[in-house]
Amino acid sequence: MGPGRPITSGSSKLCAYNPNGRTIYFNVLTIKPMKPSRSEFLTIRGLRTHVRHWGREGAPKIFMAHGWMDMSASFQFVVDALQGDWHVIAHDWRGFGLTERSGQDTYWFPDYFADLDAILDHYALDEAVNLLGHSMGANIASVYAGVRPGRVARFINLEGFGLPATKPEQAPGRYAKWLDELKAPPAMRGYASLEEVAARLQKTNPRLAAARAAFLAQHWAAQNGAGQWEILGDPAHKMAGPLLYQAEEVLACWRRITAPVLWVEAEHTDMWRWMGPKEHARAEVDRRRAQLKIVTAKMMPAAGHMLHHDQPELLAQMIEEFLSI
Repeated sequence: MGPGRPITSGSSKLCAYNPNGRTIYFNVLTIKPMKPSRSEFLTIRGLRTHVRHWGREGAPKIFMAHGWMDMSASFQFVVDALQGDWHVIAHDWRGFGLTERSGQDTYWFPDYFADLDAILDHYALDEAVNLLGHSMGANIASVYAGVRPGRVARFINLEGFGLPATKPEQAPGRYAKWLDELKAPPAMRGYASLEEVAARLQKTNPRLAAARAAFLAQHWAAQNGAGQWEILGDPAHKMAGPLLYQAEEVLACWRRITAPVLWVEAEHTDMWRWMGPKEHARAEVDRRRAQLKIVTAKMMPAAGHMLHHDQPELLAQMIEEFLSI
C-alpha cells in the first residue's frame, strides 16, 4: 500500500460519524504544516524502512520514536512548535507506517533495539544523541539507553511506563493464546473515507482537534485494493506474542542509563487500562521511575496519552528547556 492522498490545505467539509448509533457532525479542517518534512528510505536489517526528516541538515539532531499503531508523522505538531534550529529524524518502526512489514507471523521486541541501533549508526555514528520516545517507542528507547548508555546523551520519555509485571505461572496461558491467535490472525478493518479515519482518531482521542485529525489521517491510512482506507499497521502487531514481559530485566537496563531523562506523564493518562488498578499502578510506575539515576519528572496538563497531539506547544517548550540544560 502506498501513502494516502494529500489533503488540500484550507479545505473544509461537513462530516458525520455514527458511533454506537449516535451521529456526530463536525467540520474537518485541513492544515498546512508549518514545517515541511522529507522522506527517505533505508534498508535496515533487510527491511525497507521509512525515515522522516524535518529541519536543516547539519543542525543538532533529535531522534523521535513513535508508539504502537502510530507513525513518524505523529510528531508533526511538536516539530512545528520547536523554536530552535533542529534536525528532527523520526522513523516508522517495522510493520508500521511506510516501513516494510516483516513478513513473519510474530514481531519480536528485541528486533526494535537492533533497528534503532542501525538507524543511529547510519545518521549519528559515534555520536551520543538526543532521543525521544512515546509509549511503545519510549519503552524501546529506554531499554536501548541502558544497553547502549554511551549512545544516548539525553532521553525524553513520553508515557513509556512499560507493561504490568508477569509471573512464570502465566506462561502456559500466554503460549496457548499465541498459538490460538496464529490459527485465527487479526485483521485491520476498512474505512470508507479519510474522513472516517479522522473520526476514528477523534473517537480514540476526543481532545484531538479536527484539523489535526485530518492531517494525521492521510498519513495513518492508505487505500487497499478494495478501495477501503486501511490503517498502515501490520495486523500481526495486534497479537499478544508468546513471551511474558520481564519487568525486572527492563529495570536492570534502566538502572544502566547514564543520560539525564525527562519523564513526561499526561494529566489524563489512561495507562491504568494496561497497568492495572490506579492505586497499585501508580506505586509501580513511581518505583520504576526511581530506578533512573538522573530524572526530571513533568506532568502535562490537559492532555491524555497522546500528549504530543494534545499539547504540542507545551511539550516542545519542555523538550527545548531540557535539551538546553
